[in-house]
Amino acid sequence: MKDALVLGIDFGTDTCRVVALDAATGRQAGEAVAPYPRWSKGLYCSPGDNVFRQHPLDYIESLEEGMEVLSKALGPSGMEGIAGLAIATTGSTPCATDGQGMPLSLSPEFSQDPDGMFVLWKDHSAIAEAQEINRLARSWGGEDFTKFEGGSYSPEWFWAKALHLVRTNRRVGEEIRSIVEHCDWMPLLLTETPLGQAKRSRCVAGHKAMWHEEFGGFPSGDFLALLDPRLARLRDSLGSATYTADQVFGSLSPAWAGRLGLKPGIPVAVGALDAHVGAAGSGAGPGVLVKVMGTSTCDMIVAPRGAGKEKLVQGICGQVDGSILPGMLGYEAGQSAFGDAYAWFKGLLTWPLDKMLGKFGPGAPGPASGSDSGAPGLDPQAAKAFRDAVEASIMKTLGEEAEAVDPARSSLLALDWLNGRRTPDVDPSLKGAIVGLTLGSTAPAIFRALVEATAYGTRAIVERFEAEGVGIRGIMALGGVARKSPLVMQIVADVLGRPIDIVGSDQTVALGAAMFAAVAAGIHPDLSHAQAALAPPIERRVLPDPARKDLYDRLYAEYQALGRYAESLEERRLR
Repeated sequence: MKDALVLGIDFGTDTCRVVALDAATGRQAGEAVAPYPRWSKGLYCSPGDNVFRQHPLDYIESLEEGMEVLSKALGPSGMEGIAGLAIATTGSTPCATDGQGMPLSLSPEFSQDPDGMFVLWKDHSAIAEAQEINRLARSWGGEDFTKFEGGSYSPEWFWAKALHLVRTNRRVGEEIRSIVEHCDWMPLLLTETPLGQAKRSRCVAGHKAMWHEEFGGFPSGDFLALLDPRLARLRDSLGSATYTADQVFGSLSPAWAGRLGLKPGIPVAVGALDAHVGAAGSGAGPGVLVKVMGTSTCDMIVAPRGAGKEKLVQGICGQVDGSILPGMLGYEAGQSAFGDAYAWFKGLLTWPLDKMLGKFGPGAPGPASGSDSGAPGLDPQAAKAFRDAVEASIMKTLGEEAEAVDPARSSLLALDWLNGRRTPDVDPSLKGAIVGLTLGSTAPAIFRALVEATAYGTRAIVERFEAEGVGIRGIMALGGVARKSPLVMQIVADVLGRPIDIVGSDQTVALGAAMFAAVAAGIHPDLSHAQAALAPPIERRVLPDPARKDLYDRLYAEYQALGRYAESLEERRLR
């Protein structure tokens, strides 16, 4: 297949990205990014309640928009040369469906019901259900189905969200016939495969839904029925087999080929989670910790399976054979808030602008109306332009000023659990904290304390992996934070006391998906060959400052002590 192109599609938290890649050389032939229209407006979400839902039409419409932009860049001959595609999505992002695998929200009755939509990875509405799953797993007298999930189940994951949906929404509980992850639904949709023949992703099933070969598949019906009999029926709709992302899910249907401007019949690979696909796309091999750094982090490493019984690693987000690289055990950990912690602080600083300048939005009274609030003399367009300019520069300015803050002289210490703790030892009920505030505390000093807190959270993950026997011989970082914030990366390197390699690509997830597409299309015999041909370069290495080792060792110990205190407060609150 000389000069063949492959398509990597990345459904992230906010946008759909499509990248067309030369499967032989890695040359990027074209790319497009399309936002989710309803999500962009804040529809179907309630951040204060930790509810985040996405309408399936957002995925369809953004994909079609992205493909339209891509087709203009490639032209008809370029689109005709696309030989296969693969898809990565966020997760666990499941959706209640009918018996054909169609999301309930695509029916008129549920079109505006958030519970019939995809439950985004960061939705924490199922905290109580996750706690119930954990209690039952330890007490029911049978297999502990959480043991390959780090020993504890998260409200961000598949079965907790399913239980929450069927319990809290009577109509959904009555109409649901199956539940499908986003990374499984997209290939199902594009190939028009019957639900009973769907090839479920090993990646998402193992890390988020307690699937394991030792169990013969998903948790037993007896266990799930003790939670709710409807979960046992949902389990029966899932089958027992799972597949790695280098396998072919099916062929692109003629109808979807027409909608996307592609050839019918090209192979569509089995779906997988975005972070895991990004780890493959970075070119990482065994023993290299890959940090995908965005709104949250996903920290992953692969290792050979080895002989004998699989050793359990406690307090992480699962260990799954083939979830990242086929033939290797994939381990996942991460932080629930990373870039989100910085965005939260930016939101605090820009709140006055949002409050005052927002008065000049569409339909709001302007200065000529006699209003004595807002920004006198600014028309709505000027007010918006001013606010956008401030928002665009605020993080850059904070970073520059925070770099000058001496951590040895600052009294500030922060805890990065603003969205709960993912790892080590999942506990979504925990809260963030900032201590040591004085009347002299500045915005840059607080920002630096938040950055240091996220770095301490990274160190806790690294130490847990190594304490559990998972060796780390190198660290790679990818994603927006890794490439755009030298301050953050220097602090992480200093806190870890280790060098960090920055991957030179803005589209590593889409690139990884393209690698899997190239294998599914038969252009490369396996993923290792695809990585060798297509992996992006390392654009720079961040070296730790040895002069700060003792300081950050001491501050990290204080961070751990603060964390223990925060845990004790939460325990008392919950009594």
